[in-house]
Amino acid sequence: MPLKNPFKLQKLQIKVYGNRMRVGLPKQTLTVMFNPTSVSTHYKNVYSKKQGVSTSSQTPRFIASRSTQLKLDLVLDGTGVTDFGISSILGLGTKSVGDQIDALLKACMSMDGDIHEPKYLKLQWGDGVLKEFDCRLEVVNIEYTAFERSGAPLHAVLKTTFLEDVEPGKRLRKARLSSPDLSHTRIVKSGDTLPLLTREIYGSARYYLRVAQVNQLDDFRNLVPGQTIFFPPLDKLR
Repeated sequence: MPLKNPFKLQKLQIKVYGNRMRVGLPKQTLTVMFNPTSVSTHYKNVYSKKQGVSTSSQTPRFIASRSTQLKLDLVLDGTGVTDFGISSILGLGTKSVGDQIDALLKACMSMDGDIHEPKYLKLQWGDGVLKEFDCRLEVVNIEYTAFERSGAPLHAVLKTTFLEDVEPGKRLRKARLSSPDLSHTRIVKSGDTLPLLTREIYGSARYYLRVAQVNQLDDFRNLVPGQTIFFPPLDKLR
């Protein structure tokens, strides 16, 4: 099985699509200049706050779950300190901060004439929380932090908010499939490791040795693509 290069820096990419299913090649792929130093996710359930007449309290009634909200800061620099910027993906070389911001807003925020709404996005960054995040761009707040003598910005921080774009049925299936109270099977893909798969199923990699025992793996460090791994309910591993 080919090993991942631990020294290769994974860059956050924003892939831009003109269809909700995000099929086919993206219209554009924007690679950030600097990876975010933090990623914040927000989950929200909505409950009814109405209270009956002459009552002192009542149990809140669940209404709906809101889309996951993702917040991260994108840093743009026009001093030429790096060649990794949005503009470099567009083949334009190092551009000014203003041009880079315009490129991002045009690709991700502006109305698309074909679909009459902003484009559909997919955020991808390594194997973490943004491994594959289908979303739409909701908010961009721009903070300029350095300027040329002419007043043109040299450095900017874009404080962005993305809303997860997942069909309700897909979200429900995802929740069910990831439940640690159920048993699961996974087909090993290139790059998979037992600790990684265990964390995906149970939310923690601490049970990978028990999973190895259940599957009678002689060498859990070298999984073979196509191999089937069984993950029992979490209470069976404790």
